[in-house]
Amino acid sequence: MKTAAILTTLLASASAFAPSVSKPSATAVKASVWEEYEGGVDLFGRDFKYDPLGLADTYEPFRGWFRECETRHGRTAMLAVVGFITADFARIPGDAYSFASIPKVIDAHDALLKGPMYQLLLWIGLFDLIVTIPAVQAMGKGEREPGDFAFGSDFLGTDPANIAKAKTQELLHGRLAMCAVGGIATQSIISGAGFPYH
Repeated sequence: MKTAAILTTLLASASAFAPSVSKPSATAVKASVWEEYEGGVDLFGRDFKYDPLGLADTYEPFRGWFRECETRHGRTAMLAVVGFITADFARIPGDAYSFASIPKVIDAHDALLKGPMYQLLLWIGLFDLIVTIPAVQAMGKGEREPGDFAFGSDFLGTDPANIAKAKTQELLHGRLAMCAVGGIATQSIISGAGFPYH
């Protein structure tokens, strides 16, 4: 009796390692978002399909909006990194912007909050109302690609491989810049120093 119980247990556990027979599915496999868009690579050109929440696959109608946001935030971050570093060496004319008035770049936001920051908010808000809203509506209708503001497209050329490579490079540089501007701001606050922020 004991031997029969042991053999039954061994056979049952051995069946766990047997290959399972899977029936072919009647439904077609849905293509991943990474097969349709550039950017699913890391800086070494290896596959890097990072979407841990699966938002691009789950919310298919918003794919263009997600790409638009990533591209615009990346472009803004690239400008912010250059601006952060440049402001440690050169300033625009005017006493309010001088090194004597604002010795540390990280303090510029609070020091200029009374005047120029409101103008900046106004102009960026107007840009979003006049340009971004119609652009997003056109993107939803399929009239434009995400991130395409018809500015600088002459530099891309006509070769589809070069265009895809340039789009991927822009996405990778933008992702790096988004991380970098956060690091620059954090290190500036912690150390109180300018470039190279140590």
